[in-house]
Parts: sequence; C-alpha cells; structure tokens
Amino acid sequence: MFNEVLLSNEVIIYLISQTILLILQVFALFWVFDIVKNWDFNSTKPKQYSLEKKSYLVMLIIFFALIVKIALIPYFAYVIDNLSNIVPGAMCAAGVISANDYGVKLLALKVFIVFFNSIWIIVNSEDLKEKNYPYIKIKLYFFMFIFFLVLIEYILDILYFTNISLDEIVLCCSVIFGVQGENTLPLGLDTTKLLILFYLFYLLNIMANISKQALLSFVVNIIFLYVAYLSVVEFFGTYIYELPTHKCPFCMLQKEYYYIGYLLWSMLFLGVFYAISSFVLKFLIKKELAYTYKYSIIFNTIFVLICTLYVGIYYLKNGVFL
Repeated sequence: MFNEVLLSNEVIIYLISQTILLILQVFALFWVFDIVKNWDFNSTKPKQYSLEKKSYLVMLIIFFALIVKIALIPYFAYVIDNLSNIVPGAMCAAGVISANDYGVKLLALKVFIVFFNSIWIIVNSEDLKEKNYPYIKIKLYFFMFIFFLVLIEYILDILYFTNISLDEIVLCCSVIFGVQGENTLPLGLDTTKLLILFYLFYLLNIMANISKQALLSFVVNIIFLYVAYLSVVEFFGTYIYELPTHKCPFCMLQKEYYYIGYLLWSMLFLGVFYAISSFVLKFLIKKELAYTYKYSIIFNTIFVLICTLYVGIYYLKNGVFL
C-alpha cells in the first residue's frame, strides 16, 4: 500500500528534485577535494589558474543546489500536508510526519540543513567581495560538512516515504499536541506566564541586536525560538483557527487558513537565523556583519506582529478573547 504514497505526483517531484540536487553536489564535492588540496592564491602556476576557473563553476553549482534545497523546505511541508488526504487518521501534516520513526528526525535535520545552507551562502557572498578569496577553504570545508548532512537527509527521505503505511491509523494533531483540558506546557508554565516570556524575550532580542551583542543575541534567540513555538501552538494558533481547542503548528499551512503558517514560520526562522548567524559568522570568518542584527529585528518583529494581530482582530470582531 505504500506504493500509493510513492506514486503521488508531489512525492515523485520532491524525490526527483532531491536526487538531482544530490548528484550535483556529488560532482561539486569531487572538484572541491582538488581545490582544497591544491589551492594557493599567491601561486602563478598553471595549476592555480586552472583551479580558479574551476572554482567559479563549483561555487555556482553549490550555490544553486543550496538555494534550491532551501526552497524545497516549504514544498516538503506541502507534500506531507497533501499526503494527509490518503494517510488514514491524519488531518494535516502533523499526523503524516509522525507516521513512522523517521519523520520528526527528518524534519529536524532539514531545518538544520537550511540553517547551514544559509550560513554558507553568506560566507560565499563575503568571500566573493574580496579579491584574494580569503574564505574559500573555509566555505569548501563547510560544504563538505553540509554534504554529509545532505547524504543523511536523502537516506532519511527514502526511509520516511517508503515506510508510510496506509494500513495503520496515525494520530491526529489534537492527540499529538494535547486535547481539551490538558496543560501540555513544560516547567509548570501556564498561558499567561508563557505570553509574558514571549514578549519579554522579544524585547530582549531587540535590545541585544541594537547593542550588537552577538553572544547575548544568540542565547536569547535560541530561547525565543522555543518560547515562540510553544506560544503559537498553545495560544496564538487558536486565534488563527478561531477555536480554543485546536492546537497544531501544521494546520495553519492549509488553504483554509490562507497558508499563513508558511509566512509565520518563515518569519520566525529568519529572525532567529540572522541573530544566530551573527555569532556563528564571528566565529567562522572572524567578521561582524551589521545587517544580521537589523534583519533579526525586522523578521522577529513581523512574526510578533502577525501573532498579535490575529488576537487583536479576533477581539475586535467578537468582543471577547478565546
């Protein structure tokens, strides 16, 4: 029965895309070894000239592959959400991603890969601004690390989709993320305390970024990412669904909610990414990029505004809170 999953047009397109990108990166990796081993920008030998020409093509292939990998993340979310139509018991992507032991691990790995891909793109951009390509070996070693993760991701992709059973009923999101009357929040938190933490860490994020404290911004945004996720699932999401018992981070990706989940989660990822990247880049290339702090504030602010607006609009329409 799993063949019906593999014969889905969306799954076929996704797996073919992943295969093509992996092949491209294998070719790039073959040339990367040669460049890393023999690169010497100060050399005037023909070998160095050949490596410089080869590096243009290699960087183009890597850049293209990593950009497309980032673009495939929302498509992956769309694919698993669409599979909820044929997976018994699934109401949205939550049930499908939990259909076997590989789904959650795969999703987490994809988020990390998007983060590392984005870091590589920034490092590559900074390297190309300099005449002597000071970061070329750093970004190529970094690509080797990314390729290792991509290889694991590809294996998990295959294992995940080939092990989705259409004979077993999966859990729906209301069961996975808690049912009415249950407090699923950690550390004894309630909704009020959670919202206080949400806006508090948002303000701390702004202050850390304005003062350009890379380490502080890194720590604050890691915590904010977790608190923001809990806040959306526990509170803000219920205003998107206009139902106090509906607590799911995936249903908001659906047409019924105008695909707002794609925008919401993208803004959170970008806001946290730019804050974290400011610290990582200082460690990786010993360089501080001022725009990372600015973008972190912008994207996190958009995320917080979207969340808050849903609550405000609901109150204006109905005169009560959920």
